[in-house]
Amino acid sequence: MKVAIVHDWLVTYAGAEKVLEQIINLFPSADLYTLVDFLSDDSRGFIHNKQTKTTFIQNLPRASKNYRNYFPLFPYAIEQFDLSGYDLIISSSHCAAKGVLIGPDQLHICYCHSPVRYAWDLQHQYLAESGYKKGIKGGIVKYLLHRFRIWDNRTANGVDYFIANSNYIGRRIKKVYGRSSTTIYPNVAIEDFKLSSTKDTYYLTCSRMVPYKKNDLIVKAFSKMPDKKLIVIGDGPDFDKVKKASPSNVQLLGHQPFNILKDKMQNARAFVYAAEEDFGIVPVEAQACGTPVIAYAKGGLKETVIDGKTGVFFNEQSVSPLCEAIEKFENTSLLAPAEIRRHAIQFSTERFKHEFYEFVMAKWAEHQSILNGTSNK
Repeated sequence: MKVAIVHDWLVTYAGAEKVLEQIINLFPSADLYTLVDFLSDDSRGFIHNKQTKTTFIQNLPRASKNYRNYFPLFPYAIEQFDLSGYDLIISSSHCAAKGVLIGPDQLHICYCHSPVRYAWDLQHQYLAESGYKKGIKGGIVKYLLHRFRIWDNRTANGVDYFIANSNYIGRRIKKVYGRSSTTIYPNVAIEDFKLSSTKDTYYLTCSRMVPYKKNDLIVKAFSKMPDKKLIVIGDGPDFDKVKKASPSNVQLLGHQPFNILKDKMQNARAFVYAAEEDFGIVPVEAQACGTPVIAYAKGGLKETVIDGKTGVFFNEQSVSPLCEAIEKFENTSLLAPAEIRRHAIQFSTERFKHEFYEFVMAKWAEHQSILNGTSNK
């Protein structure tokens, strides 16, 4: 079979790209399509240094830095790919990739990282954080998101099977598209993290400095607990804002190389995370080090952290509940570090590759039997 893989965009190596990497490892001869590709020459190893097929957005002014500004053109652009020569199309989608045009004899499997968050249930949060809640610009953005929702919902019909990256996203797929899905958790490089049974006294958080990650909330909570030390790793638009709010017991390290991140994660007393995530790879990486997690009890983390065993939950994104969760953590006997790591192993790369390949090949066999007229369905 001839395979095409469609990914939203290639500009960095983050969670969605780690999934894409393993899909390519399973189907190394597949052709790769994407809206834009601005990976540097020395960062293309995870896509096997493939020459990608891109859209006209690649050549628009300042697209390398501001490709998201062309969001209204994504639906039209993704539909320009001619995939008629392929038997199997695998889309890795959190925006527009699933909207490619597919024929009735082709099989389309979508690994859905999430329906577009800022166009659906998180629209109001996005508008508030980006300053588009009111005014003429706000009205235009709201209309464009409305038009995108119509397209996004319609193109769900072109997907034969949805794979969700968590049960939480599976519920979002059902709500938005009216479609069922199969959950296959993303791959986490458990083998890159080593168990540390002895822990230091500091707490750790690590993420991009963007509003929904709630780094400022974590820093404010620790400002109420001056006897506890917090280390913050990460960079992004909110860095200066978080830095201004940081008391003396909070240390901001900015972006750090992997060896520093790993060392801090292995030795932290606990990892603190306040975001509502679709899945949340970093908290699983922390557990792979035997480090417990203090997390907001919503989204994918409710499936990866066991409250009272591998971590402690708090139920509201505000300072007092987080402080209470940290106090509760300090007075709770959780599983031993080795047991916490054992829990994390179920999210390994090998597990993902096995489950994903088995799913795709089973659906391919069903598809072939339908085309050959031998199906019982």
